[in-house]
Amino acid sequence: MPKTNAAGLALIEQFEGCELHAYQDSGGIWTIGYGHTDGVHAGQVITQAEADALLQEDVTGTEIEVQSLVEIELTPNEFAALVSFEFNTGALGSSPGLALINAHEFPAAWDDHFCLYIHDANGAALAGLVRRRAAERALFFTP
Repeated sequence: MPKTNAAGLALIEQFEGCELHAYQDSGGIWTIGYGHTDGVHAGQVITQAEADALLQEDVTGTEIEVQSLVEIELTPNEFAALVSFEFNTGALGSSPGLALINAHEFPAAWDDHFCLYIHDANGAALAGLVRRRAAERALFFTP
């Protein structure tokens, strides 16, 4: 199974940020580390080593999801960009962009679908998500 390359991990780390104290995200979900949500509760505190381990565990799960959805062979950067997208949105499988990826119609997938995932749980466009989608797109198209 492909693994997310260093560029993809750096992108995820950069945009997720690392919080060692649990907080509620914009949707009210308890979150810690690099966007980890499973079993997180108010008042929870972790170490940097625990945050790094949770990130690796979460990325591995996301890699499995992407691998199961994408039917074509991807370059390491294409795979890493889709892992970052899925890690953040969880929407790869429900996006019309997936069919375009599988049909090798990459620009249409990104420009007509994936770039639209820029809103928070309340429907507000977030500058950080606009930057993240642009960074994921740039990584995807980097040879």
